[in-house]
Formats: sequence, structure tokens, C-alpha cells
Amino acid sequence: MITRFRRYVGGVLAVFLLTASVQAHAAASLRNEMQLGLALRVSPPCCVVDARTAAAREASPLDEALVYREDLRINPTATVVVVADTDEAALAVADSIAAAHPGSPVLAVEGGVLAWQRVLTRINAEPPGGRAFQFVIPKNTCEHGPALQQLRTAPR
Repeated sequence: MITRFRRYVGGVLAVFLLTASVQAHAAASLRNEMQLGLALRVSPPCCVVDARTAAAREASPLDEALVYREDLRINPTATVVVVADTDEAALAVADSIAAAHPGSPVLAVEGGVLAWQRVLTRINAEPPGGRAFQFVIPKNTCEHGPALQQLRTAPR
């Protein structure tokens, strides 16, 4: 009796979690700088959609961003990022893109273009401690003797 109940509860819980994860994955969401940085380190964006006004786009253009319009056609292969003048506008555009492409993650930038530029700076920054200048590929961890190959990078 208890085993049947556990199976039933486990099945219901599994269906609920699967449904919730599919809905959360397909829906658009508003993300702050930290959340965007973490999400985009795992899966870089396939495209950035610029939903700002023409004056804002001229004042601070975004390289390689697609200008949003109602009939915009994209084929998202990874995460889509939406930048707009306000958080509400970014989320509205992200919702429309998510509705057109169910299953594709669509992230709206909270804080606009300045927040997006800070996220890009953080993503493209050097890792803590800098990059390695030398790396030795061991011949075999169990054998003694010289290394198989030694790679060096030129100092900057």
C-alpha cells in the first residue's frame, strides 16, 4: 500500500516537474546582469535583438544586433537576447519571440543597453589569475621521462 502511494506521488511529481521545466524553458524571462552572465557562459547567444528606439540605437549602437520589427524572422539555434529601452518593452518583445519559437530560450535584459554592455565586458574578461603562459602535456602520468610536448605562448 505504501509502495503504491510512493509510486503514485513520485509519478505525479515527475510529471509536474517535467511540465514546469518545459514551460520555464520555453518562456521568455527578464534577467539581471548576474543571471545573464551565468546563463550566457553556459550557452552563448545566437543573436541579440535590439528593440530600442531609432534615436537610442544611433546614440549607442550594438554591434551585430538585429533591429526588432514585427515581421522579424530568425532561426534561433541558441539563446536569444533582447535589449530594449525599458524592462517592460524588452520582456514584451521577448515574449513575442518566445511565442514564435517555442522551446528556444529567450532572455530579456533588465537594465537596458548599459547592463548588456557590462554583461559583455564580464563575459569577455580574462579569467581570474589571467591566462596560462605555459602548459605541459604529460607523456603519461605513470611513465618517467621528458614531457611529450611543451606549449608556450608569447608574452603580450
